[in-house]
Amino acid sequence: MAGHSKWANIKRQKARVDAVKGKIFTKISREIIVAARSGVPDPVGNFQLRTAIDKAKAAGIPNENIERAIAKGSGKLGGDNAALESIRYEGYGPGGVAVLIEALTDNRNRTAADLRTAFSKSGGNLGETGCVGWMFDQKGVVEVSLAPVETGRKRRSDISNQVNEEELLEAFLEGGAETYELIETDEGMVAEAFTDPTNLETLNQILRDKGYTITQVELRWLPNNTLEVTDPDQARSLLKLMDALEDLDDVQSVTANFEMADELMSLSTV
Repeated sequence: MAGHSKWANIKRQKARVDAVKGKIFTKISREIIVAARSGVPDPVGNFQLRTAIDKAKAAGIPNENIERAIAKGSGKLGGDNAALESIRYEGYGPGGVAVLIEALTDNRNRTAADLRTAFSKSGGNLGETGCVGWMFDQKGVVEVSLAPVETGRKRRSDISNQVNEEELLEAFLEGGAETYELIETDEGMVAEAFTDPTNLETLNQILRDKGYTITQVELRWLPNNTLEVTDPDQARSLLKLMDALEDLDDVQSVTANFEMADELMSLSTV
């Protein structure tokens, strides 16, 4: 849908805003803490931790902050983070848009109350567990930069070159990818490969071994169907809701099943 913002690009724009707000530091630090706590506190033997650290470095988080988060997760700086638990919340935005929220919290009541307030102020409502979760599937996503790079044997050029696209497809298939999409971003063209969550580490490693530049590795909820938003007022309310939810300290990620034209994405949410 040319001229329309897929959720992946909507998330990119919002991630840049979060980075400016400094919110990204808190969210990724929590990811590192939980990853270090749930497995060995060594990225070599803990894929979840390794992925969180890569995300932290890409966001410009200082090494000392990363090391401190790992130490907290491993219990070396006390047990104050032992109460952090992962919870999924679900709800409806304006116009019946499905919203899926992942949170890390040490107080369920506080988080639920904050989420309920954010929904109600934007014309939506927090629902019961399972009310919209069935509309989404979780997938592992590996994002590959398609900017030209030297591989030691030859130079990979633009993805429009059919030979290179075939090579990339072969690498995806070898790694167990189910589908892939090409996305134009501010940083250039990227390819997103989607796989079963249990196969994410394998796909990531095979693509790295083949010399591709990996720019993102994550688990992502994908909607089975989408709602096209065309009304400016609804678009403004939805964007306001997304901002309000992601501004909450306990919220790690927000996913929704709407799409909207690029011009609606530029509407002020104030």
